[in-house]
Amino acid sequence: MSVQGRPLPLPASVVRRAVRAVLEGERREALVSVTFLGRERMRRLNARYKGHDRPTDVLAFTLRQPSGPDVADVYICAAVAAAEARTHRVTLRQELIRLVVHGTLHSLGYDHPNGEIRAQSAMWRRQERYVEALA
Repeated sequence: MSVQGRPLPLPASVVRRAVRAVLEGERREALVSVTFLGRERMRRLNARYKGHDRPTDVLAFTLRQPSGPDVADVYICAAVAAAEARTHRVTLRQELIRLVVHGTLHSLGYDHPNGEIRAQSAMWRRQERYVEALA
């Protein structure tokens, strides 16, 4: 599977498994799409919707449905993820799985504080349990 002639940075089967694990683990239903973007497209999305004129690793948007499952779009920048993986000394695969889980949790309404304390938040601890099981 590829996007615009480029191979996906994470196999589609791994992405589906990660999203499914979070949805089942949280006992929630949602239709979640995951899209991998380059730096420039992610920068534009982040500037437009979050007001930050720089690329980020993951963005999630959710359309809440009055009946039926919510619909969510998760966008991941593999280039930013690669830099984060190097910084944290983890594999790119592990970091990409983390971002799929992270974006899916955000799409379900979970949030965390910014800065150093985010790693102590309930969402972050929940995320890391999924990552450990999946990576």
